[in-house]
Amino acid sequence: QASGVTVNDEVIRVFNDMKVRKSSTQDEVKKRKKAVLFCLSEDKKTIIVEEGKQILVGDIGDTVEDPYASFVKLLPPNDCRYALYDATYETKESKKEDLVFLFWAPESAPLKSKMIYASSKDAIKKKFTGIKHEWQANGLDDIQDYRTLAEKLGGNTVVSLEGKQL
Repeated sequence: QASGVTVNDEVIRVFNDMKVRKSSTQDEVKKRKKAVLFCLSEDKKTIIVEEGKQILVGDIGDTVEDPYASFVKLLPPNDCRYALYDATYETKESKKEDLVFLFWAPESAPLKSKMIYASSKDAIKKKFTGIKHEWQANGLDDIQDYRTLAEKLGGNTVVSLEGKQL
């Protein structure tokens, strides 16, 4: 833990809830997080769940039309974040769901912020066991086109993402 930053228990709880896809009731499914942001606490000592920065599965088709575009909009233009996004996609063979861990470090973020987020990334990543997809994005150009995410998930084998044909 290079930066001495700790990870709040709620962060781990959110990750485990997103990771475990147990068969649930419709209501439970609606409360599932589709995407969530994590930030450093005010004193820069703890990684916490960022208040109000999430998309629930139940929001999709209700207040959220396009979950991926909405997720990208949650990211602050001038500061770093960590995020989890639960991607639903299809390859030529099968339907899949995978968690993607994003390290968001826009060029315009303050240098100090970039340094502490970069050095604390391992602390949060160690807690996120079994994540197959990790992505660092340094600006909207890296991320706003959902085809880029499809590429991260499975190269050219992905035929649709969030129900959109590629």
